[in-house]
Amino acid sequence: MTVQIDFDGLQQRILAVPGVPEHQYSELKAGVAGTVYFLEAAEGRGGGRGAAPGADGAGSTLQRYRLSDRRAASFVTAVAAYDVSADGHKLVYRTAGGGGAGRGRGAAGPPAAPSLFLVDADRQPPQVAQGRLNIQLRMYLDPKEEFKQIFYEGWRNQRDYLYVPNMHGADWSKMKEMYGQLLPHVKHRADLNYLIDMMGSEIAIGHSYVRGGDMPAIPASRDGLLGADFTIDSGRYKIARIYDNESWNPDLSAPLAAPGVEVSVGDYILAVNGEELKAPDSIYRLLSGTSNRQTVLTVNSRPALDGSRQVTVVPIANEQGLRTRAWVEANRRLVDKLSGGQLAYVYLPNTGQPGYTSFNRYYFAQQDKLGAIIDERFNGGGSAADYIIDVLQRNFDGYFNNVAGDRYPFTSPSAGIWGPKVMITNEMAGSGGDLMPWMFRYRKVGLLVGKRTWGGLVHTADTPLFVDGGSMIAPRGGFFTREGKWAVENEGVAPDIDIENWPKDVIAGHDPQLERAVQEGLRMLKEKPVNRLASEPPPPTWGERKHPMPAPPTTDDRTHIQQ
Repeated sequence: MTVQIDFDGLQQRILAVPGVPEHQYSELKAGVAGTVYFLEAAEGRGGGRGAAPGADGAGSTLQRYRLSDRRAASFVTAVAAYDVSADGHKLVYRTAGGGGAGRGRGAAGPPAAPSLFLVDADRQPPQVAQGRLNIQLRMYLDPKEEFKQIFYEGWRNQRDYLYVPNMHGADWSKMKEMYGQLLPHVKHRADLNYLIDMMGSEIAIGHSYVRGGDMPAIPASRDGLLGADFTIDSGRYKIARIYDNESWNPDLSAPLAAPGVEVSVGDYILAVNGEELKAPDSIYRLLSGTSNRQTVLTVNSRPALDGSRQVTVVPIANEQGLRTRAWVEANRRLVDKLSGGQLAYVYLPNTGQPGYTSFNRYYFAQQDKLGAIIDERFNGGGSAADYIIDVLQRNFDGYFNNVAGDRYPFTSPSAGIWGPKVMITNEMAGSGGDLMPWMFRYRKVGLLVGKRTWGGLVHTADTPLFVDGGSMIAPRGGFFTREGKWAVENEGVAPDIDIENWPKDVIAGHDPQLERAVQEGLRMLKEKPVNRLASEPPPPTWGERKHPMPAPPTTDDRTHIQQ
């Protein structure tokens, strides 16, 4: 079929399409005349950069838009991928793992395995499970030959797509020959990943990850956690700390701090689901398989079953969010204490959306502070965080008076912390977590305290997959300065003040990097206080007449004006 496009005046033939609300869409495809299809990401999902439709197992809604209706309508749900025939009359789609064909959001029932469906594209939306293709595919595979093909394809990907052609000085042809000699000894897909990874390390570059592949399926662990620390006392598990959550936050769940769970620090957990618990037996053995399931704990204020009570909790699969939030809040309180309430504390876990969310939440909520400690230790990277640097660099231009009375005038712009900034770095911050402190220093925002960052500042994009779904990433872009010099990659960003968090100090309850950052912030604040007015100037008197009014015009003047 020949497609002809009339480019002349194309921009004048563009129309805004009604009936399609703002949302996240992808995979636009044409159907019969006047019809297009596209995928709509499920609510609350698919927001990550580069996330594929259905990558989280929920699938997307396949929408059909017809000019005759002037609106988009759901055609089928739980779709991972789809395609339309050349004539637009047939449509094939694959369901996502965990989704059922045509099943709406929130439908009950066990997760369905991925399936293929062939339906009429120009008819009414199909019914549930209509058009399922009963296809059983078999193939003969020689793993040795596939391993060889994957190995050489990975080698070619690096040769053809690395961001610089000199392979960082590695003799890439020699590397293929040297590591290729080990191919006959590869007995497992994991061995192949290891071999490819070692070959890739000769380039000496960050972000050259080797991932995935056709691995044996491993059942997911459903081990439960209670969000608590324990000590052994009298042969029983005693609760030493309960990590509570922000009850309004859907991303955090604290099993022992949930409403109605009457458990306190100092209580003993004596049994789990009726099975008695005594040391040295592990509490985590009894919690195996309890993640996201109601679990009955037998607890008491003393290490004995007499007088005990039972409480029902729902253990969680991962405590990282709870423990990280507890660490962040402890740091915030410490900074507030050490600075006498003058400095804010803002933690940045990464430079992706979670990092921006954390920054906006903690930074703008502490605008009453005179300066800020920005903690980017363990930053996992993501994007170039120029937005954060722009905000940190912001200054104010003037004020608007506050009619509430004895309150401070409003600054213009109103959002910001106007005093000194100190950023804490360490060796576990990288990628976007490398670039952010580099920009922080380059733009002279403030002082860097801590340790040199990881040193991995290249970006990755459009990595082709191997035949079995694995990948070997060839970084596609490196960072260089305005002076034309490659920077940060394999170097990191060194702090202005080098401070090591020695295990002895941390175990003793100290955080030398954070404590030094506060000291420097207070020093900078003392040397250059925030010059912000606390009251407005006297009212203006623009209505007061300082000069007599000019004489009214004469008759001649009026005549002249009228003419």
